[in-house]
Amino acid sequence: MIRRGRTPRVVSLVPSLTEAVAVSAPGLLVGATDWCSHPADLDVTRVGGTKNPDAGLITGLRPDLVVANEEENRAPDLAALREAGIDVLVTEVRDLEQALAELERVLRACGVASRPRWLDEAEAAWAAVRTEGPALGAVVPVWRRPWMVLGRDTFAGDLLARLGVDNLYAGHPDRYPRVPLGELRASGADLVVLPDEPYRFTAADGPEAFPGLPAALVDGRHLTWYGPSLAAAPAVLDRALRAALR
Repeated sequence: MIRRGRTPRVVSLVPSLTEAVAVSAPGLLVGATDWCSHPADLDVTRVGGTKNPDAGLITGLRPDLVVANEEENRAPDLAALREAGIDVLVTEVRDLEQALAELERVLRACGVASRPRWLDEAEAAWAAVRTEGPALGAVVPVWRRPWMVLGRDTFAGDLLARLGVDNLYAGHPDRYPRVPLGELRASGADLVVLPDEPYRFTAADGPEAFPGLPAALVDGRHLTWYGPSLAAAPAVLDRALRAALR
């Protein structure tokens, strides 16, 4: 429970939430993961990775709150923090509406009194999205060796759908299924969408696996992060998709 009358101390275990809290209320964060790269000038204690945070180090920071995510962070790590007497807020984000609602919940829990402008801008930017023509069928790898793609109920898949891209594996029972490359090539996709995270696909690493198929190289932060980057995401992603289809 955050006590009134003083600035709360917050540790974030999610890069998206780190950026959201740091931009909305500079000075609240005292710790973040090694993967929290935004804002670029963030100066806080680094507490390890999203999958292997240092519980002892976090406890030593005396946070009033740790913010986490059910997908990015492991349940045993969060349980260890709770056992140490730390309040842990765990978010669940499967689509844009849920992301916006969870961002508001996190900021309220951190004691941010007013809704930040970037959140209004993000909501407006996505509300203004309009698509033309039929949806394009796509496969969206997030890893190779082995190949893994977006499956059902993913935030990134929802953003792509709003931009007129139909994830061909959205009906798969797994959220991130492993699919042989041969099956992906034979899926009948109109294009392949290749983000630069979690696997760093590049022009030289990824498109060659899908000969003859347009490849959209997209900024993973704008596709998978829910935070201030959401305001620019529709335009950034749309440009990358259009470039691949020229």
